[in-house]
Amino acid sequence: MMEPHKTSTHLKRWITGLTALPLLIYFITLGGAVFAGLVAAASIFGLWEYFRIVLDDADQAFFDPICLTGYIAAAVLIGYGAMCKPGHIPAIVALDFVVVAVYAVFRFSSDQTVVLRVARQVQGIVYVPLLLSLLVLLRNRPDGMTWIFILLAIIFAGDTSAYYVGSYLGRNKLAPAVSPGKTVEGALGGLAANLLVGTAAKLLFLPPGDWLLSCAGFVLFGAAGQAGDLFESALKRLSSIKDSSAILPGHGGILDRIDALLLAAPVAYFWIEYVL
Repeated sequence: MMEPHKTSTHLKRWITGLTALPLLIYFITLGGAVFAGLVAAASIFGLWEYFRIVLDDADQAFFDPICLTGYIAAAVLIGYGAMCKPGHIPAIVALDFVVVAVYAVFRFSSDQTVVLRVARQVQGIVYVPLLLSLLVLLRNRPDGMTWIFILLAIIFAGDTSAYYVGSYLGRNKLAPAVSPGKTVEGALGGLAANLLVGTAAKLLFLPPGDWLLSCAGFVLFGAAGQAGDLFESALKRLSSIKDSSAILPGHGGILDRIDALLLAAPVAYFWIEYVL
């Protein structure tokens, strides 16, 4: 039985999710620059929330030149993804590091923490916009729209199932040092939902054949999503905060909503592009 405050939060989650769903479907269906713009906005907001989590002074997320450079790099990364130029993406990450490293050299004499901020910024670039750029590359495939919808459905189903199964049947803690609320039973329920939704999508929308590889992929997408959820929880636990921000009622911040997708996206891209 869920506590009253959890029930209220859960209701807010559903209202926010159902309100945003038509817009999400619209952007995915249009694809192209419209979808890339949505991903770019999510990247920049997510990166801002990440900086607020990992930096000692939250104001630095707005004004620190290292963070500002990160926002520019995020937009450029998504832009190259939209132009189907994946070969440029590693170069943008490298160039971002060069710029902030040079800045750190000249800033070090007055602020030795600048080196740590550089490390955290580069991690943030890889963690948020680089991983999300793979969604844009995936959407640009001829069957990309179908795969984006399937991936989101798998992640959503797994997250929802893990929440309910964990709430009602959870007994054994999955990673108590990171997220005390997560249970082994919830994780298994999530993976079962991943497989169920993926199998239904395979029957309805994907070509026949490759059943073993497809089903393995659905489970891997879900497992990566759970790892993404736990990784963001670890980041927040280090900073002793509950939500990355309060932008989305019932969900917290953008990063709280896409944490599973961040790690699932590269797994899905690799599996679809190179295995299937």
